[in-house]
Amino acid sequence: MEREPSASAAAPAAAAAPAAAAAFFSWGANSYGQLGLGHKEDVLLPQQLSDFCKPECIRRITGGGGHSAVVTDGGGLFVCGLNKDGQLGLGHTEDVLYFTACRSLLGCPILQVACGWDFTIILTESGQVLSCGSNCFGQLGVPHGPRRCVVPQAIEQLLREKVVCIAAGLRHALAATANGIVFQWGTGLASSGRRLCPGQTLPPFLTAREPSRVTGLENSKVTCVLAGSDHSASLTDAGELYVWGSNKHGQLASLAAFLPMPQKIEAHCFQNEKVTSVWSGWTHLVAQTETGKVFTWGRADYGQLGRKLASPEDWKLQSQDPSYPHSGPRKSMPSPLHCLTGATEISCGSEHNLAVIGSYYKPITACLLLVTSVPGYFSPSLRLSF
Repeated sequence: MEREPSASAAAPAAAAAPAAAAAFFSWGANSYGQLGLGHKEDVLLPQQLSDFCKPECIRRITGGGGHSAVVTDGGGLFVCGLNKDGQLGLGHTEDVLYFTACRSLLGCPILQVACGWDFTIILTESGQVLSCGSNCFGQLGVPHGPRRCVVPQAIEQLLREKVVCIAAGLRHALAATANGIVFQWGTGLASSGRRLCPGQTLPPFLTAREPSRVTGLENSKVTCVLAGSDHSASLTDAGELYVWGSNKHGQLASLAAFLPMPQKIEAHCFQNEKVTSVWSGWTHLVAQTETGKVFTWGRADYGQLGRKLASPEDWKLQSQDPSYPHSGPRKSMPSPLHCLTGATEISCGSEHNLAVIGSYYKPITACLLLVTSVPGYFSPSLRLSF
């Protein structure tokens, strides 16, 4: 989850509302200490954290397969959780139970962090991109580097670029530059592409172990990139949404099993409105348009689309039926969630979502949580409340 000041927070009415005290909470799966509470027991109810920094100073919150990261307003980076491959960037491979400052980056203000399954991509305020953790699939963007890196290192191929946005999936990563160019690296999508597109030559960016320009977006200026477990997406300054990768669960709104090149989701899918924000879970997507409408599509068997399907049992049966060409459901199209119109913040976990309705300066009762997960598995969650 990433928290940014919302547009409505600057409105006069919101500014006049009494400010509630900021607080930082975590709950859910905690097998590696990723909740930052000092232990490894799963937590069923939100627990407050307050010992490593002032909650009101937190700029962004994000989590990966078993690790978490917090970026402060001053550009500081705090991390905790699973560290088997050095994904915390602390110079060792021991799990960390409390949010701990990444001291190797002191004096290098951080703008954004993207946590993959077992690696971390870091964007500095100057536009430099660093990485740490597992490099088994080239997800660190260091083609000839070691199998893992325990200290953040610069991705040399991006040193000449001013990067403005990063994203991390299961085994691949992306970056968008100030000029609207998209780079992708990590071979996480390649195996699905080869299996589902037999006889086709995959574009270089799907098989690259170092940043490779994503082709097919030359006539667009991308402002934001996203990554799911096995798919990628980008949003342009014209409000157009492009997707590529695996479509196993209909998350690309296409009938194709796999999209090796970016494909635009047509505007009529969003009632002919421009898309202004988009979020990605492991296998589903959420988008918001210029009038505040919220659309969801993709995998739905855990309720992650926030709406009832005509036949959820049929959905599950189809997703398991090998006779379907893409081993997934019928084509999933973006559908509006009217209850979330005007949401000021949305965040996707692997198979669950959270949304805020109203200003950050309103009481915590202004929060609407849509939380679903795999039965028997607690998905880790972090929340900053005001």
